[in-house]
Amino acid sequence: MKIYKEIPLEKPSTPLLDKINYPSDIRSLSINELQTLANELRAYLLYSVGQSGGHLGGGLGVIELTIILHYLFNTPYDNLVWDVGHQAYPHKILTGRKNKIETIRKKNGLAPFPLRTESEYDSFGVGHSSTSLSALLGMAEASKEAHPDKKHVAVIGDGAMTAGMAFEALSHTGHLKPNILVILNDNDMSISENVGGLSNYFSRIWASKIYKGIKKSGASFLKPLPQAYHLARKVETQMKAMVAPGTIFEELGLNYIGPIDGHNLKELKEVISNLKDFEGPQFLHIITKKGAGLDPAEADRIGFHAIGKISSLKEKELKQKKYQDIFGEWIVDMADKDEDLIGITPAMREGSGLVEFSKKFPNRYYDVAIAEQHSVTFAAGLSIENKKPVLAIYSTFLQRGYDQLIHDVAVQNLDVTFALDRSGLVGEDGPTHSGNYDIAYLRCIPNMVICVPSNEDETRKLLTTAYLYAGPASVRYPRGSGLGIEVEKELEPLEIGKAKVVKDENSEVVILNFGTLIKEAKEISKDLKATLVDMRFVKPLDEELLKTLLTKSKVFISIEDGSIMGGAGSAVQEFVSKENIDVKSILFGIPDEFIEHASREEMLIDAGLDIKNIKSKLSKLL
Repeated sequence: MKIYKEIPLEKPSTPLLDKINYPSDIRSLSINELQTLANELRAYLLYSVGQSGGHLGGGLGVIELTIILHYLFNTPYDNLVWDVGHQAYPHKILTGRKNKIETIRKKNGLAPFPLRTESEYDSFGVGHSSTSLSALLGMAEASKEAHPDKKHVAVIGDGAMTAGMAFEALSHTGHLKPNILVILNDNDMSISENVGGLSNYFSRIWASKIYKGIKKSGASFLKPLPQAYHLARKVETQMKAMVAPGTIFEELGLNYIGPIDGHNLKELKEVISNLKDFEGPQFLHIITKKGAGLDPAEADRIGFHAIGKISSLKEKELKQKKYQDIFGEWIVDMADKDEDLIGITPAMREGSGLVEFSKKFPNRYYDVAIAEQHSVTFAAGLSIENKKPVLAIYSTFLQRGYDQLIHDVAVQNLDVTFALDRSGLVGEDGPTHSGNYDIAYLRCIPNMVICVPSNEDETRKLLTTAYLYAGPASVRYPRGSGLGIEVEKELEPLEIGKAKVVKDENSEVVILNFGTLIKEAKEISKDLKATLVDMRFVKPLDEELLKTLLTKSKVFISIEDGSIMGGAGSAVQEFVSKENIDVKSILFGIPDEFIEHASREEMLIDAGLDIKNIKSKLSKLL
């Protein structure tokens, strides 16, 4: 493997890769040519992602595996499923999308993750983790009679394996015993550092000198006996039971093989070519390095999980504070004041702004790994014993803990604060990661307080408000930087359910702003000479103020970076109906469709939430 010290700025020479348009072009290559292809593919991936930005580390770690899978399996006829999809860039390059890879994550460009409508080689659309095994099992069962020769392979990372859904799928697989191959890509790395018993289990297997020694000796002994493979597998199974630090996958009913070097093309080819024709479910454990081949990426696997354009990496501009940093500073300050505060994240320490908190309060910080359902009920348990849990979680990931949110937190009216990062349209990661739905899915839950700050200072104040509220409360804030509003350091709450009149024009038009589109709301109110209200809360609404303003108005306009259906504007409509107020409504929010990946600004335009589109619609309706 060629090692790079930095991301190349010039397009590399890739004569062999240039001839590869589809996986069928790979299958006639020799093992030496496959190694050349791996080197060229790594160079091209580094260059192209450096030009476009995007997920880098995961793809670098599966270069060799991707080549071998397409070499040995008859894709797209055979199903190949990539869990999450961060590591699928090499797959896209080898499956007819090489010349489009620099468009990835851009508007009208390649999707950031496997997408069925983009390519027949993308067997299953992904985005959230730990779905691959369930999907693969369904595919295998559905095709076993009509297409018994069809192969089914899933690649799942060790971080994704910590999720309960993955083990539910493995348990069912052990029961059904389909002919599938599960490949565990063990790079000891999710987005944040892996934690938990399963991660430790993998580490102990890999660190077992006895296990490695026996495997090496056994391989040497059996080398002159190629016909003895099945006997060797039986001996190896017995050996694993004696020396491996657990046999969890064997106990679930899968044939466990490994661990093997995931960067050794020859070894991957030999092992997988044997496994592909085995009967029953096979589980191959490979060891890789996230960021393999790029020294800085291997050294900083978190920082190189995803990168911006290489040009922007070299720029040192002063930027406005990100909302995740506002949260990060707030939780440290609040923890200094209240020793009962507990910080929780499902594997998103860096992304959620919890790095400083984790260092300063290690005994009050919990990374529960990719286990969103568990994180919610874990917080409920902490609350039962009079702790004050704060769950920092992306809006899109809280969807996975919805039952727990209702059943384990809200029904018992437990004191849990939900810091919902990446609310609204998030940009390049597309619809799987957009936080469009939290207002709608939280609003219907009794006991829940929903806070929607419009700027950095309000975010801090409403985090304090939610934290001091003796029940479940959420604060939603977007990805990226704020408006440059100065943040007061005091930990002062706002009155729950009380809105702020930003501009009172005594007008027959009232604009109700819910969240961080306040800049747009201010411009519209100026044009219309309308009264502008920063609502601050979706639940409870400031009903007293609404009644006062709307009874003397002809129309109210609501603006929110969330789903129109069931959203904040809908909540006002329900109130108006209940109070029998005769007022027209115009709702601006995310429409009933999935907004495709682009920059956040471009997605707002597509959703009709930019100034131009808002003004155009209002000119037709007012």
